[in-house]
Amino acid sequence: MINRKKSGLLPPSFNCFMIEFEKKTLSNGLRVIVHPDPTSEIAALNLVYDVGARDEDPKRTGFAHLFEHLMFGGSANIPEFDRPLQEVGGENNAFTTNDITNYYMTLPAANLETGFWLESDRMLNLAFSEKSLEVQRQVVIEEFKQRYLNQPYGDLWMLLRPLIYKQHPYRWPTIGQEVRHIEEATMADVKEFFHLHYRPNRAVLSVVGKVEPNHVFELAEKWFGPIPADTHYQRQLAQEPEQKAYRRQEVEREVPVNSFHLAFHMGGRNEENYQTVDLISDLLGRGKSSRLYPLVREKQLFSQVGAFVSGSLDPGVLMVSGKLQAGVAFDDAEKAVWDVLHELSTQGPNDEELEKVINKVESSLVFAEINGLNKAMNLGSFELHGDAGDINHEIEKYRQVSKANIQQQATQVLRRENASSLWYKAL
Repeated sequence: MINRKKSGLLPPSFNCFMIEFEKKTLSNGLRVIVHPDPTSEIAALNLVYDVGARDEDPKRTGFAHLFEHLMFGGSANIPEFDRPLQEVGGENNAFTTNDITNYYMTLPAANLETGFWLESDRMLNLAFSEKSLEVQRQVVIEEFKQRYLNQPYGDLWMLLRPLIYKQHPYRWPTIGQEVRHIEEATMADVKEFFHLHYRPNRAVLSVVGKVEPNHVFELAEKWFGPIPADTHYQRQLAQEPEQKAYRRQEVEREVPVNSFHLAFHMGGRNEENYQTVDLISDLLGRGKSSRLYPLVREKQLFSQVGAFVSGSLDPGVLMVSGKLQAGVAFDDAEKAVWDVLHELSTQGPNDEELEKVINKVESSLVFAEINGLNKAMNLGSFELHGDAGDINHEIEKYRQVSKANIQQQATQVLRRENASSLWYKAL
């Protein structure tokens, strides 16, 4: 069945930002989304899998990221993934998060079928060779050591995650909990992970460019249609209990300056108040007019400070992070941050600053969709976690946030008993 989506729910001023698309679900569960763009001779092809670090066994972490690498090691009929794509003028890459694994490529629209051939072959039958596993294992181990163990502040999230999460699998980063899990990964472990997660019914394929929807659907049926679905996996993740007491951890490392990090539990990406809390992070730390910036400019407690949300699907975090000025005590820096948070919670924002941060979000969302690859990624992400049509309502959700919403959520989220603090001290 093909669904044609043209949302009419946004105010007229947003209509020029609508993304029209067509969608078809194959019999094996693969969802295919097409956004024709006649202005671009380049097609973007994005394949997102519903598997991330949260789906790993706590005793065998880092597998989702390992597969990000293994998927480029060749498949049954294609020994080298990159070469055929390069020969038709394409390029590709991938990334892993705690929620998803995303593979993407751009290539001339006239050569689109090459992309379907490549992606379908490795979904159907990845080449599980001992050589490829060993090569990619060493690549990941080296990345683990370079980026997380031997780089200033590299272990930051390895410290923060288990401080914030005690039960949920967000308690380890995408690279894994420890190097040993990748070092000890067996071929049997790898195959089991692949056949459990890399199935068409757990993926969304999105295509953007100078393409004809029916032709894309035909290619999808031809190349992906024969791949069997798997219905055995049922996601059952440990739920994080409510945090009821303030947590603090202090560490010392050979880094240039002290850094301070304060994390608050918040709702997941699809929850009702997500946009409100996201705007709270912008009010606090986005730009020189933000609430936290006077701690840099006037009080000179920080050399830089900001706030952001994790954007994770399951309940995530709002984070305040900053680098302390030389000689500033952590107690003084943290107290100053809490004063800012308290003021926002008790008084809320004024009309002008709320309008400003909403306008910034709107412009960011609009400009992000100018790029065809971004459109393909975002369509796939929205579809995987709900409905691709939600992409056309995102601005509206931010516009509907009121000052009262901000103050209510600030009071709920920015509580001391909901906070975890990391004092990262320079030796």
